[in-house]
Amino acid sequence: MKKKVLLGLSGGVDSAVALHLLLEEGYDVEAVFMRNWDSTANNDLLGNPTIDDEVCSQEKDYNDAKAVADHFNVKLHRVDFIDEYWDRVFGYFLSEYNKNRTPNPDILCNNEIKFKAFIDYAMQFNPDYFAMGHYARVSHQDNQHQLLRAIDNNKDQTYFLSQLTEDQIAKVLFPIGNLKKEEVRKIAKEQNIPVFDKKDSTGICFIGERHFNDFLKNYLPAKKGPMTRLDGTYIKDHFGLMNYTIGQRKGLGIGGTKENLDAWYVVGKDLNTRTLFVEPGYHHEYLYSDSCIITDVIWRGEKIDGKMTAKFRYRQEDNDCQIKWIDEKTIHVSYPQKVRAVTPGQACAFYLKEVCLGGGFIDKVYYKSILRKYS
Repeated sequence: MKKKVLLGLSGGVDSAVALHLLLEEGYDVEAVFMRNWDSTANNDLLGNPTIDDEVCSQEKDYNDAKAVADHFNVKLHRVDFIDEYWDRVFGYFLSEYNKNRTPNPDILCNNEIKFKAFIDYAMQFNPDYFAMGHYARVSHQDNQHQLLRAIDNNKDQTYFLSQLTEDQIAKVLFPIGNLKKEEVRKIAKEQNIPVFDKKDSTGICFIGERHFNDFLKNYLPAKKGPMTRLDGTYIKDHFGLMNYTIGQRKGLGIGGTKENLDAWYVVGKDLNTRTLFVEPGYHHEYLYSDSCIITDVIWRGEKIDGKMTAKFRYRQEDNDCQIKWIDEKTIHVSYPQKVRAVTPGQACAFYLKEVCLGGGFIDKVYYKSILRKYS
């Protein structure tokens, strides 16, 4: 009998090619389109739409997924995870922003929806495997399940998958993990897949292409406060701490001066006084930390202290680091060479060469080995 696979089909080219490859390998495949966001939730407090139909493209994505499934004569199921997404992802997202941290909802979406709610739903079909169109690889050997970097380093998504448990990836397949993006596009065109020329999606899934700050203020009213230098020199008022992240340059509205022509960057935030701290210079010393604390860590395999590499944000180059476990869910990470703009709330993923060992969330950041006063 053919092995049965349940594939998450998003309506994009990556999952479409994943479907083609699974069928080529002889699997019995059914597809699932996940609806995770209620577009009516994009209304403001008066019920007026805040995202227009062209931007909120869930229905178009479903129609594209249906066209792909029909192209391959594969059954497509449609399932709503709206409540799960709101409770497990969006609620946490708002809570973190309310604390003036910078969360990553894509990681939570993977942890809670695509590899939890989806798998729970798919179990009714008794599949042998689950599959996704992510750029990553897995190794299933001797009852050990490892997450590996994709061949295409530029598209590798293991950072977003870093906090999946070993149980979550035990029966997962990533069919396009051995391909580069241009190869995926080529296959889609050769197979005349309906979405072969569809643009890749950008932005957070429930916002689409809309300006992020305009969306966020519908849920968290912005509170103005002073924008100052670290020495307290007042510059102007800002439009709400939640609209800024460490290392940000764009949107500050500060020009150069005769004394200093360097661009200005966010170097810190004080929640108690609602102060936003800025300084000129991309390489300002206060932007560089030498250690941090990572909490809520998920680890696959044996917990080890020692040398490895870490990514503190997506598409960042690997940073050499030394880790030491503090407790079952907490790691102290040191990187004496210093790393720019390590930001509380963001995710940290750990690697030994091509293996992604696990990940957690940045909690505290240290500057010259002293806890940063403004985080």
